[in-house]
Amino acid sequence: MAEAKKKSNVFSRIGSFFRSCVGEMKKITWPTPKTTTKNFLIVVTVILIAGLFIFALDRGLYALLNLVMATGTN
Repeated sequence: MAEAKKKSNVFSRIGSFFRSCVGEMKKITWPTPKTTTKNFLIVVTVILIAGLFIFALDRGLYALLNLVMATGTN
């Protein structure tokens, strides 16, 4: 007959969980401030370009709609 595995108590499992969390946190390589600043500026630039593109597209389509509506009422 197979031996039944003995379950460890709740507190030892919680302790094991937190020990493994600490071990995983030590493996993380954090970016340098220079890399973080560079990535931040890239993200802000892309957001601004996308925002300007959407704004120009909205204004252009709105002007086109006004042109169509103005010619349709004559």
